Order: sequence, then C-alpha cells, then structure tokens
Amino acid sequence: MLDIRGVSKSYGARQVLSDVNFTVADGRMTGFVGANGAGKTTTMRIILGVLAPDEGTVFIDGTAVTASDRRRFGYMPEERGLYPKMKVAEQLVYLARLHGLSPASAQRNTTSLLEQLGLGERRDDLVEALSLGNQQRAQIAAALVHDPEFLVLDEPFSGLDPIAVETVMTVLAGYAAGGTPVLFSSHQLDIVERLCDDLVIIGDGSIRAAGSREQLREDHTSARFEIQTLGDAGWMRDLPGIDVVDFDGGWAVFEAETDAASQHVLSEAVSRGPVTAFTRQRPSLASIFKEVVQ
Repeated sequence: MLDIRGVSKSYGARQVLSDVNFTVADGRMTGFVGANGAGKTTTMRIILGVLAPDEGTVFIDGTAVTASDRRRFGYMPEERGLYPKMKVAEQLVYLARLHGLSPASAQRNTTSLLEQLGLGERRDDLVEALSLGNQQRAQIAAALVHDPEFLVLDEPFSGLDPIAVETVMTVLAGYAAGGTPVLFSSHQLDIVERLCDDLVIIGDGSIRAAGSREQLREDHTSARFEIQTLGDAGWMRDLPGIDVVDFDGGWAVFEAETDAASQHVLSEAVSRGPVTAFTRQRPSLASIFKEVVQ
C-alpha cells in the first residue's frame, strides 16, 4: 500500500501542493484527475523521489519510502523519454537489465510485453520510426518491463486510438488483478471512470475528493430520477415536490424534494399504466469532477 501523507510543495511564493493525503491500495487502480496545473505531475514526481516535498512523507506499508523502494516502482512520465535511435526491443531489454533482471528475464519480459501491447512486429524498429501512438505503447512497456511492484503512470492513454486504449487498459488491469497498486493520471474521464477502482480528485494543489468510485458516486448522487412509462409523462409537472427537468412522451427526468415525493411519482405512474423503468440517476465522473473543483 502506498500512502501520501501531508505533502506540501511550493516554488517561491507559489504553493502548488497543500497538505495532500491519499492512499493507493494493493490491487487497486487509482485514477488521479485534475485540471492542468492542479498538481498531479508534481505529486507523482514527489512519490518517485524526483522532487522533495517541503512537508509530508510518502509511505509504503507504513514505512517511509526509500531510494531502494523506488527501484521497485514502474514510472511512465507524461513526456516521452525513450532513446529515439534505439530499436524498441533493444531498449526495453536495456532498461530491464538496468533494473537488475538477468538477460534471459529481460528478453522474456520484453517479448511478452510487446506482444501484449500489439508491438510484436515492431520490435526491431527504431523508436523514432514508430507513430506517436506506438511510441506511447513502447513507453508503457518501458514502465512495466522490470516487473515493478508499484505503478505510477502520468497520462498513459494520451495519443492512443480506441483500440490501443482497450489494449493498454487490459494490460494495466492485469497488473492490478495480480496485486500491484496502480496510480494513473488522465484527462480522459470516460477512461478513468471505466478503469479505476478508486478516485482522487485534485484542484489547486488540494485534494477535493478521494474514495472508491462507487462511494463517490453515492456521496454525490442527487435527488434526480428517470422514469419510462407507456403513456404520457406530462402529468408529473402538476405533482407537489416534483420538478420535471425533461420529458418526451412516456420518458421523463425529474427531481424530487423528498423520497416520499419520488415514490409518489412511481405509484401514480403505475396507477396510469405499465412502468418499464424507474431509477435514480447516478452522476458521471465528469459531473462529480465539476462539482468538487468549482
């Protein structure tokens, strides 16, 4: 388990992180989201030891992280950092060997990752000859090739087409399923919503919300409901405690002042004919993000 506790960071008079606290649990995919300049990359660099915090500590299983611990991390920076004149496979083997893998293990991991990420046929190409999307896949492979125990990935889905996104999602989910804590940032909230188990939302250097995806949805669920009937839903506009947001024929979205008012809508609809759907609307990650950062 990776714990970030009380982390603050300033550059001169400009404070970029203020008392940042969150946890990346074993076997969990944690999505780290925020606007540009919110503090995501600075936080990740502090976790990796690239930057030192002014205050606070990063812990692994309750013990302050050391340089030796960080060698067990897999890190993918937002800026591509591979050698453009090296062949893809040659570079991955080289990086694995730097982390202490044997030649045989380095070759085995490289071959496996390139196949998983759809780069098997490009293993002998120079990095600079790859498309930007394939360079991104190679960068992800570089973060994984040494069998890391923790993953910290900054915008891993940037520049990927939909098929490549699915491929990378499958690979990362496999690592999490094997017990690896995975922290990744992304501006693509639809991907974060599909992939993550937990969410951390940062705004102006402070954590605005953190928790499991389902708990955050529950915490931010509004009193808005959706109903589908076989009749006309216009009658709902005359009910007390009900605000009809939208309707079309037998379909309607409404807000209820109380649970009793929402149940009154349902019972009234049933008395008028068949009800084919009735549900409380659950917020998307995008709507939760807007709510907590504004």
